[in-house]
Amino acid sequence: MEALDRKGREAYILDVLAREGMLSVAQLARELGVSEVTVRGQLRELEGRGFLARTHGGARSTSAQNVLERQRVHTAEKERISRAAAQLVRDGDRIMIEAGTTTAGIVKHLTGRRGVQIVTNSTLVFAHARTNPGLAVLMTGGSFHRPSESLVGPVALRAIRDFHVRLAFVGTDGFTVQRGLTTQFAEGAEVIAAMHAQADETWLVADSSKFGQAGFVRVLGLGDLAGIVTDVGLPDASVRELADAGASLSVV
Repeated sequence: MEALDRKGREAYILDVLAREGMLSVAQLARELGVSEVTVRGQLRELEGRGFLARTHGGARSTSAQNVLERQRVHTAEKERISRAAAQLVRDGDRIMIEAGTTTAGIVKHLTGRRGVQIVTNSTLVFAHARTNPGLAVLMTGGSFHRPSESLVGPVALRAIRDFHVRLAFVGTDGFTVQRGLTTQFAEGAEVIAAMHAQADETWLVADSSKFGQAGFVRVLGLGDLAGIVTDVGLPDASVRELADAGASLSVV
C-alpha cells in the first residue's frame, strides 16, 4: 500500500470499521506500514471524536449502522451457514435466536416449517419472520442497542428465563480454543449466557473470519456448545485444532 498521511490513515481506518465493524492494531499497522504506537495514537484521537471505541488489541465501530453494514460482509458465507443451521430446526420446534447478522439469516430459510416458536432479542429476526405464517415470534423486550439491533438488559434477561427451548442459535465477535466464545459487548454476552441456560442445545453460527479473534468479554466455552456451523474458509489446521478440542463442526 502507498504510504498515507495522517488524514489518509484516518479515512482508511474508518473505511475498515464501516466494512468489518472492528479492527486489529497489529493488522492495521502492517497494512499502513506504520508502528503500532502510531496506530494506537490515531485510534485514541478517533475515539475522542466518537468515531470508534478502543478494545484490547484493536477497536470497534460505534456507528448505529454497524450491524447493517456487517450484513454486507462475508455475505455468501453467512448465507450458507444460516441455511445449514436452519436445517436443524423441525416442525413444532421451540428455539431461541440471539441478535446478529448470521443468526438472523436463519429465519429466511425456515420457509415451509410449521408451528415453530421463536424467542429472540433481535429486531432483524423479527423483520425476517414477520411475513412467515409458520413462525410465532416472541420478542424479549428490553433496552434497544442500536449497533447490534438488539434488545438487552434486565427486561430481556427475565423474558429469556421464562422459556425453555430445544435449540439456541448464538453468534460471537470471536472464538478460540483457549477462550471459547467472546464478545465486545457485555450485555450481549449476558443474553447469550441466558439463552444457553434455557436450551437443550446451543449452536454457534459464525463465519470463519471470527476464529482466532478474541473479544473483551468471555461468554461460553467450546464445551458448552452442541456444535459450530461455519464455512469452508476455516483453514485445515484450525479445523483440526477445533476437532482436537472436542468441538463438533459443520463446515459448509
